[in-house]
Amino acid sequence: MSKKTETKVYTNSRHAFLRVLIIVFAIALVLSILLAVTIGAVKISFGDVYRIVIYNATHFKIGSVETGILIGDLDFASKGTMYEIVWNVRMPRVMMGAIVGILLAMCGVVMQATVQNPLADPYILGISSGASLGATFSIMIGASALFSGVLAGMGTAFWAFAGALGAMALVMTLAHVGGGRITSAKLVLAGCVVGSLFGAFTNIIVYIGQDAENMKNVTYWLMGSMAAARWHNLALPGICMVAGLLFFITQLRTMNTLLLGDEAAITLGVDLGKWRRVYMVVTSLLSAVAVCTCGIVGFVGLMIPHIVRGFVGSDHRFLLPIAALAGGIFLIWTDVLARVIIPNSEIPIGVITSAIGAPIFVYMMIKKSYGFGGADR
Repeated sequence: MSKKTETKVYTNSRHAFLRVLIIVFAIALVLSILLAVTIGAVKISFGDVYRIVIYNATHFKIGSVETGILIGDLDFASKGTMYEIVWNVRMPRVMMGAIVGILLAMCGVVMQATVQNPLADPYILGISSGASLGATFSIMIGASALFSGVLAGMGTAFWAFAGALGAMALVMTLAHVGGGRITSAKLVLAGCVVGSLFGAFTNIIVYIGQDAENMKNVTYWLMGSMAAARWHNLALPGICMVAGLLFFITQLRTMNTLLLGDEAAITLGVDLGKWRRVYMVVTSLLSAVAVCTCGIVGFVGLMIPHIVRGFVGSDHRFLLPIAALAGGIFLIWTDVLARVIIPNSEIPIGVITSAIGAPIFVYMMIKKSYGFGGADR
């Protein structure tokens, strides 16, 4: 067998393995959702949890006298405390963790390809600083009071979203300064400038604030939390997650081309400047949705793609879906840990992601080495 044939066989077998790995991660995500909903500060039996889940999914009342099927004694008609905890607190929280984890990991993969830096993530654009400024402005200044009625609870999310989009617009503007095409170096530098600027404004607002309760709320929001997750606020991030995945799935070949560099892309007839702008806008929008939903959650967009790339390579046909699924799984279990690690209390999820991320990153630096592109494909 010739060397060329051996290489082809190896490549085909590796691709087959990675396709199976995508299926394994998808199954692991579903299992994580089903298991995580059974865990919480209030002890509820597995049977009662799944009676509630099955009832809401199928309206088949297992355990209700009305069905004539005497399995358990849970009365769904009353919709008491147990029902509320499982279906209206835990389930939307677990789903939010999965959605936000997928969003952040997906955006991290695209950002790292766009700026050709395996340590880049959506926050390199200053999006987190923009969202922080918007949320701090809303909480400390009382700007959320502009919203009333059915929108009364959306004030902080709106201003966080506005701040994130403002940061993105400013980064894109700065990246155009001096003329010429947008390069990865310009984007990184512009992101650093905007992040520092917005961070300074946030600190000023916190410094001059006098309300201790508001300062506590700001601090907690900046550390990230899934506590506000409810069914009604899952729609926006869920739709954005699906739309983002569908869009980037059509861009896998172009993202692989990004890793070759500008000169190689020009010879292939690919306008990297245009696609960088498109990807920056899309990832900024998706990241802004994630941030305004649950606050600042670090590590996911930075580390999950970095870790997954060390095992599966840089081919985005496999890196993007596996990293996205891994991000959802990671954030689900991180949120579970945040809820149960201290009895009758909750640790901000951003604290846990950072604590987990640091040693994992050190381990990856010591034990793993890989190329960012080229040979892996």
